[in-house]
Amino acid sequence: MFWSGILLSPLLWADTLTDIAPLQHGWAQTNYSLAEDQREKAFAALVAQADAVVAAHAGEAEPLIWRGIIKSSYAGAKGGLGALSVAESSKADFEAALAINAQALQGSAYTSLGVLYSKVPGWPIGFGSSKKAKQLLEKALSINPQGIDPNYFYAEFLYEKRDYQDAMRYLELAKQAPARVGREDADAGRQLDIAVLEARLQKKLGK
Repeated sequence: MFWSGILLSPLLWADTLTDIAPLQHGWAQTNYSLAEDQREKAFAALVAQADAVVAAHAGEAEPLIWRGIIKSSYAGAKGGLGALSVAESSKADFEAALAINAQALQGSAYTSLGVLYSKVPGWPIGFGSSKKAKQLLEKALSINPQGIDPNYFYAEFLYEKRDYQDAMRYLELAKQAPARVGREDADAGRQLDIAVLEARLQKKLGK
């Protein structure tokens, strides 16, 4: 595959995947297994771990995406106005990853950046924008139409916009998404998220 005009060797690609795997599993463990009052500290430690991986793989998109994901979750765990600077830093990581390789991790930077735009308050407090969120989430779906994350987060976005019928349609796609090799813990956790959102949607739809 080409990356900024340079052909990456299979060995270099394998090294990157090996280094981001602990970040992926650490995120899933923190997000789905720890109590809420333990997550902020755990995510902060994961950010430091991600910093080292990004430094070891300068110019590569995947570590930036995962550092951005961890920072985004850290901001969510932190909450309040103090989380905005963390969210801004997460946004910068996703934008840097997109500038390097927008297709990396099946367009995950688009998904995660779209979620940030949908969750962060809008002007004058933050950079949040429903319009931008929709564009980014739809771009993510165009790259990975069967993926569990882009379908789930677009369903969540539509639910928040009270478009319950379409939200259920995308949630069904998320539920039926192919399993991701090596991401079994994240898939299991996301299926729990899907079940929660499905129950909310069924209530709204009178089912």
